[in-house]
Amino acid sequence: MKLIEAIEINHAAVDDGAAHRTFALACGFEALHLRSFLNAYLRLAFPGEQVSLAVGRFGDLAGNIERASAGDPAGAAVVIEWPDLDPRLGLRQLAGWTPDLMEDIHRTVELNLGRFQAALDQIVKSCPVALCLPTLPLPPLAWTRTSQAAAFELELAILAAGLGKWAASNRRIRVANSEKLDRISPRGTRRDAACDLFNGFPYSHAHADAVASVLAALLRDAPPKKGLITDLDGVFWRGILGEAGVSGVSWDMAGHAQIHGMYQEVLKSLASRGVLIGVASKNDAALVQEAFKRTDLRCPAERIYPICAHWRPKSESVSDILREWNIAADAVVFVDDSPMELAEVKTVHPGIECLLFSREPGELLPLLESLRDWFAKDAVSPEDLIRSESIRSAAVWRAAVSGPNAAFEEFLSQTEAHIKLCVGKPRETRRAFELANKTNQFNLNGRRYTEAEWDAYLARSGTFLTTIAYEDKFGPLGVIMAALGEAKGDSVRLGAWVMSCRAFARRIEHQFVRLLFAQCGAAEIVFDYAETARNSPLREFLAAFHQPAAGFRLSKEEFERACPRLFHAVEIVPE
Repeated sequence: MKLIEAIEINHAAVDDGAAHRTFALACGFEALHLRSFLNAYLRLAFPGEQVSLAVGRFGDLAGNIERASAGDPAGAAVVIEWPDLDPRLGLRQLAGWTPDLMEDIHRTVELNLGRFQAALDQIVKSCPVALCLPTLPLPPLAWTRTSQAAAFELELAILAAGLGKWAASNRRIRVANSEKLDRISPRGTRRDAACDLFNGFPYSHAHADAVASVLAALLRDAPPKKGLITDLDGVFWRGILGEAGVSGVSWDMAGHAQIHGMYQEVLKSLASRGVLIGVASKNDAALVQEAFKRTDLRCPAERIYPICAHWRPKSESVSDILREWNIAADAVVFVDDSPMELAEVKTVHPGIECLLFSREPGELLPLLESLRDWFAKDAVSPEDLIRSESIRSAAVWRAAVSGPNAAFEEFLSQTEAHIKLCVGKPRETRRAFELANKTNQFNLNGRRYTEAEWDAYLARSGTFLTTIAYEDKFGPLGVIMAALGEAKGDSVRLGAWVMSCRAFARRIEHQFVRLLFAQCGAAEIVFDYAETARNSPLREFLAAFHQPAAGFRLSKEEFERACPRLFHAVEIVPE
C-alpha cells in the first residue's frame, strides 16, 4: 500500500451509526506513517466500522504499553525497536561505541526487556496484543567486519528472542513472524536514517507498510477455515490413476513426486488439528477405494471423509461434501490443478476459496503457506481432535432423522446420550468464545465478540456463561454449545446462544432450555434473537413455540407443552 492510499482509506466516510473500534499503538518512536498505515489496514480489516488508533508518547515505550489499556481498546499493537531497549542502539544518541560499553548495554537491555514483559503481562488482561520485536538492523557498533556476526550482536538477538518466546506462549499475545517480514520487507531497505534523525521516525514507507499489514492481520481475529476439499490426480498424487493404475501413482522422491508427498503430509497435519479433509475427484470410485488401501500413503484414508469419486462435475462433489459436513462453502478451501475445475466450482459455490496446485516445486511452499494462513489457530482444542470422527457419526444421526418418527424416537432412546452442563463463569472460556465467533447456523443473533467484549460481559454482576459437552455411544463431541446470559429475578435473558452443527438433531437445545429454566429458577427466558442469512436452524427451533421475533420470550409452561421427549443423562458441573 502507498502512503497516499492509506490516507485516502483513513479519510473515507463511515456511517455515523457504525460500530466503533479503538485500538492502541505503543511504540517508542514517533508513530507518523506507521500510524497511518496501521489505521488504514485496520479499517480494511473491519469494513463499515469506525476505527480509531490511540498512540503514546515519544521515547516511553514501557509507559505507552502500561497506558494503552486505559482506553479499553479492542486490541493493542506493540512495536519494540533496539533504541527502546537501550538508546545507544539507535542513531539519535551519541554514546561512544567502545568495546567497554557492550557489557553495560547488555545489562540495560535485560532490564528493559523485563519491564516490557511486566507491562505486557498487565495489558493482556484488558485486550489482545500484537507484538513486533526489533526489525531494524543494529548500528555498526561491533568491532568485527560486517560479514562476521559479533558475539555481542548474537547475545542481543537471544535476549529479544527470549521475550518473543515468552510472549508466544501467552494465548493473548500474537508475535509477528520475522521470516514473514523478511520476505515482504528486505532488511537493507527498512531504515530511513534521515527521517529518524530529523523526525524520530526510523522506518521507510515500505517497511512501515509491511509492519502495519502484519500487525493488522494479527489484531483481526479472523475465524479459520473448517475444511479442505482436494483433487487426487496431479494433486494428492502424481499420475492419472485410471491410466497408471493403483501402483503407478506416486508421492515420493523415487517417483519424482516429493511435492505430492509433502502436500499429503500437510493434509495429515491439518486433519490432526481438526480440519475436515474431503476428496472431490473425477475418477473410478472402485480404483480410488483401492488406491487408498496403499499402506505408504502419507495421509491415510482414515484422515479423509468423505471421498467423492465419480465422473460428474466437481461442483456436485463439493455440494455433497458440504452437506455431509453441514458447513457453508465460505468455510472451505478447494485445491485442484485445473483452472477450469476451480472456475466451475467457484461459479457454483462463490464463497469457497479456490487454490491452484502447481507441479512446479517452487510454487509448493507458497501454496502450503496459504493453507497455513487459512487454517491458522492459536491452539488446538480437544473438540478439534475429535471433529472428523464426530462428522462420521453425524451421518448415522442424519440417516435416523430421515426415517419414520417412531423409529427416530426409538433410535434416540438407545444412543446412550450424556450431557455435561457447566454453569456459572468458567475459568477457561476459550472454547465457548471460539464457538460464539465461528458458529453461524445455530446462532441466536450472529453477533461476534472481541475478547475484551467477552470478558467485559462476564465481569458484570448477574451474568453467566453456560457450556454443554456431549457424548453418546458413537463417540464424544466435546463442548458443542455455549450461551451468555443474565439473570434478573424470575427472568433470564440470553445475549448469545450457539451450538455446533455437529450436534444437530439430538435435541440438545431442548435439554439446555429445560436445564436453564431449572438452574435459574426462571419463569421466562428472553432471547436476544435476530434473524441472519444463515441461522435458520435456530429460527426453526424457536418457531416450534411461536413466531420468532426480536426480544423473543418463552415461558416455562409454553416450553414444556411443546418440548419433545428427551433421553439424555445429565450431569451438572457448577463453577
